[in-house]
Amino acid sequence: MSLVSSNLRPLGAFDVGPIGFGCWRFTDPDVNAGRALIETALEFGMNLIDNADVYGLDFGGTGFGRNEEILGAVLASSPGLRDRMVLATKGGILPPVPYDSSANRITQACEDSLRRLGVDHIDLYQIHRPDMYTHPSELASALSKLREAGKIREVGVSNYTPSQTEALQTYLGFGIVSDQPQYSLTHLDPMRDGTLDRCLQTGTTPLAWSPLGGGSLATGEGVRPELVAAMDALAERENVSRATIAVAFVLAHPAQPVAIIGTQNRSRLAEVAKAVTVRLDRADVYTLIQASDGVPLP
Repeated sequence: MSLVSSNLRPLGAFDVGPIGFGCWRFTDPDVNAGRALIETALEFGMNLIDNADVYGLDFGGTGFGRNEEILGAVLASSPGLRDRMVLATKGGILPPVPYDSSANRITQACEDSLRRLGVDHIDLYQIHRPDMYTHPSELASALSKLREAGKIREVGVSNYTPSQTEALQTYLGFGIVSDQPQYSLTHLDPMRDGTLDRCLQTGTTPLAWSPLGGGSLATGEGVRPELVAAMDALAERENVSRATIAVAFVLAHPAQPVAIIGTQNRSRLAEVAKAVTVRLDRADVYTLIQASDGVPLP
């Protein structure tokens, strides 16, 4: 029996596919090109569309909030798309200050995201990174008010430690539905630092960012040769690409993560969509983990 699950993942009131579309690299202002990408993602069941207000400062973007504006223009050009997706975005970073999750800042950040996206509510609003100088009760109060006002539906966290997540949850009257860590065959920390364990304990859905290790797991550059060899052997057996094996590994964890894919290439979206069909058993995943670590497990 394969460990890879093609089941929908719960996000509070919503269900999302096991692969989501990430907008970190969504910097092309061409509305037609952007709409084609979003439509392709949706056709492959990638109904979680993940953005952030800070996206637009990398990958040729033109500034803070720009990727939300581009997605907003796509939604305006084809209004029916909004009803086909679970729209997620994040706030809490405002350069040059690294992190600010104070009540006023998060409230303003959310309202600014709504304006840029051109929508009346955000399905999943996540705190992008923890602000260690905001008491979780203050942040919880702001999120609760946004939810009560109908501006956000569900709440999640990103790049939080399990204890930081638990501290915020203590002050919320509703559940945190998502936890977005970096997780891939080159970054196994969530398996060992309690992040995925907490997701299993609470039923929180992990949203794995950079499941391809920033592309290195597709190219093999900077990756242990033994890991590349192990992925290639499985790719040949399953008749898929190395990248597809890397995504399938992320999906295989019993916490049932969603793999957030950031490619801007429609054919690559089709390629990684095959990950849900890959059959991986315990021998396969532990072979990959040991190849990633470079040492046998104890």
